[in-house]
Amino acid sequence: MIHKAKKSLGQNFLINPKVAERIALDADISKKDIVLEIGPGTGYLTKYLLARVKKVVAIEKDHELFKFLQNKFSDQIKLGSFVLVHDNVLDFDMSKTPFDINQYKIIANIPYNITGAILKKFLSEKNKPESMTLMIQKEVAERIIAKDGKESLLSISVKTYGEPKILFKVSRGNFYPSPNVDSAVIAIKNISRKIFVENEVNEEQFWGIVRAGFAHKRKKLSSNLKVLQNKSKMDGSLASVHLGNSRAEELKLADWINLVKSMDINKKE
Repeated sequence: MIHKAKKSLGQNFLINPKVAERIALDADISKKDIVLEIGPGTGYLTKYLLARVKKVVAIEKDHELFKFLQNKFSDQIKLGSFVLVHDNVLDFDMSKTPFDINQYKIIANIPYNITGAILKKFLSEKNKPESMTLMIQKEVAERIIAKDGKESLLSISVKTYGEPKILFKVSRGNFYPSPNVDSAVIAIKNISRKIFVENEVNEEQFWGIVRAGFAHKRKKLSSNLKVLQNKSKMDGSLASVHLGNSRAEELKLADWINLVKSMDINKKE
């Protein structure tokens, strides 16, 4: 049964079981794991996850699909290996989840129009997932790993909390309806806040500086960051870490850490 996709929900259903199985195989999961699946749709991926993990908690916003999944996986729901939640993932309160939120992994074919919002939500959660394995737009996946050598606010945001890697690419013909772009499955592993702890950097202030640095893409850091420090002090901070003439896209994560420390407005409280 093929459900009519709702454009308003960004629905493109995965219809190739081989791709779904490969995601489950490549996601580094075992019978000890609890998986959070976002937007299970018609359950193509869900089926393979249930066969490989302890429990799947799936969040589905679409009422019709929620009812469909209740029926399709009724046995697993009775056994407790499948928990189906009718909610918008962006409104989902992680503190009220029906599973141990201290240890879970996210695996999902997510709506591409909320990729950034999903990454922001779960990477900034108090209790973060151990890893995220996501089907996303290929160009976005390449931007996250900075394939062209140019970093972005998105790539730095992901690399600050985890280690991203493209697992494999998926052509548009594997979906219904077929999207206008190709896709890629990306894994973000070892998710944590350890960078802030190990470097004694205040997380909130770090992001204040990084966001300011990327505020105007074509401008140099010295221009973008002058809203945070006077020009003389800012120039001195940049010079001390050899970034005097740099633009934000040229900085790697280690450069941002060094810059934040040099600015002396981000000492750990």
